[in-house]
Amino acid sequence: MADLKLQGLRKAFDETVILHGVDLEIRDGEFMVFVGPSGCGKSTMLRCIAGLEDITSGDLFIGGEKVNDVPPSKRGIAMVFQSYALYPHMTVAENMAFGLRLAGFSKQEMKAAVDRAAQILQIEHLLERKPKALSGGQRQRVAIGRAIVRKPGVFLFDEPLSNLDAALRVQMRVELSRLHQELKTTMIYVTHDQVEAMTLAHRIVVLSAGRIEQVGTPMELYHSPVNKFVAGFIGSPKMNLVEGQLAASVNGHAMVKLSDGSTVPVAADASALASGAKVTLGIRPEHAMASSQATQGSVRAHVQLAEHLGDTTYLHVVLGDSTTLVVRTDPENPLNTGDIAQLTFPPSRCYLFDEGGITQPRTAAGSAG
Repeated sequence: MADLKLQGLRKAFDETVILHGVDLEIRDGEFMVFVGPSGCGKSTMLRCIAGLEDITSGDLFIGGEKVNDVPPSKRGIAMVFQSYALYPHMTVAENMAFGLRLAGFSKQEMKAAVDRAAQILQIEHLLERKPKALSGGQRQRVAIGRAIVRKPGVFLFDEPLSNLDAALRVQMRVELSRLHQELKTTMIYVTHDQVEAMTLAHRIVVLSAGRIEQVGTPMELYHSPVNKFVAGFIGSPKMNLVEGQLAASVNGHAMVKLSDGSTVPVAADASALASGAKVTLGIRPEHAMASSQATQGSVRAHVQLAEHLGDTTYLHVVLGDSTTLVVRTDPENPLNTGDIAQLTFPPSRCYLFDEGGITQPRTAAGSAG
């Protein structure tokens, strides 16, 4: 068993608190991704799990065993870092076997383990090369292979793809997903890239300032963010957030008045909020609609930039109060840079956040997705 449990895990450096009593359970065989902006504590939490950082308070269990004081080498984990950390004077095979050699494995055992890992990663033809003769993607595979040969119960990945170019990152995401399906081992992956999180994870932990904002499957976070932070972080491009006031709550719809005087209905329960309260309207780029023709309830905006990407077009628009939004639209949409756009927001696709950023309950008409 390689399940993990964090109970009130706290980490501080002198007076600076990085993790504020984190509670989290990671299931055996799960691919869990920690995501959040720089400085949110995700790498620190990974290093606490690895044993590379001491836990200030709280408890960490791996496979049901408390491991607060267990050294890293005894925790049954293997870590893959952002930097490949390969020994330049060693061949690929020697790099992969290095940890086993230190542990006293025989040459036969090391060769069998390296050959198996190389086959899984499809790098058999690279075993006699040295790191300088490898591409970035190949070096990352070697670093992963070095972890595989140890047969750990838990793999830890600390932003392993950030040094690769965009095309190679996509390829490596596919390979990591395939690797998890083959090994069926618990994997914990840290990234600031929410696209990586959405494509790789069984569940995602969204962190902000050392606290967990939400834990859930990628689609749970996409469709049901608990607050404005999660809503604005998950999704690419991110959710549009427009400040406004609650004008009224009528028949299961919250009427949100924007700064230009227009009113947008949102299928949300605003009964807990006072009329005139500050609220935020949320709408994802793919759910907003833009047209050159004004309709009842449409919001006027100026197209600052039209990005034509072939299969889709992104319209970067500006409302009268200088609020910017992104609208994902059909490539045949005639709107272009400099045009006036009329925006409509389907009530069932909109979100309502109170002044504190908390998501207000969706009504029956608002069960998007």
